Amino acid sequence: MHLLIACAGSGKRMGATVNKLFLEVFDKPILAWTLLAAEQAVSVEWIGLVIQPEEKETIATILQEYPLRKPMVLIAGGSTRQESVYRGLLALPTGAEKVLIHDGARCLVTATLLDRCSQALENASGLITAVRVKDTIKVIETATGKIEQTPQREKLWAAQTPQGFDVALLKMAHEHAIQKGWEVTDDSMLLEQMGHDVVVVCGEESNIKITTPLDLMIAEMILKQRG
Repeated sequence: MHLLIACAGSGKRMGATVNKLFLEVFDKPILAWTLLAAEQAVSVEWIGLVIQPEEKETIATILQEYPLRKPMVLIAGGSTRQESVYRGLLALPTGAEKVLIHDGARCLVTATLLDRCSQALENASGLITAVRVKDTIKVIETATGKIEQTPQREKLWAAQTPQGFDVALLKMAHEHAIQKGWEVTDDSMLLEQMGHDVVVVCGEESNIKITTPLDLMIAEMILKQRG
């Protein structure tokens, strides 16, 4: 399985002045924990890090400190996540048929989840990981703050990464999005808008995205529990 890791995040909501992937949690950079999971996943045979070119030196330093045995390349990303993923797809090795795409900020992903996604992708053209929503969700009118509706919680899932796709299909979807001017927050939305089926693989409650200082505290607690 080929794995693309989106690394071009920022530290704005974290209150940091650097890419949040460079912040440390439990004595390792966030990015290092993500790479460690990819290294341990049996199904992953190639890793592409989609980065901002100006951060190449910092990432190279992390890779020297936490070297990988698996083939890995650095890929220059774009101005948006969507553009960065498309550039990552274009940089995949010739013959790559399936790809997992993962946010580098989800550093608590497990090798087990990556392998489960790889296995599920054998029988699907598109998938996401997600967990059931536990809270009651309210849809509100933005201007007034009034509640418009309360969706049935049983139908709501919170999307995570990794997400997995047929490479040729996802490339076509991205090219279609460029022509139509679509802007989406994740790749599965491209397939959805084109009418392709995307299935859900049950994710992990601990697979949180590091966005705020509180997330760092939660991540450290989870990593300590894992030993």
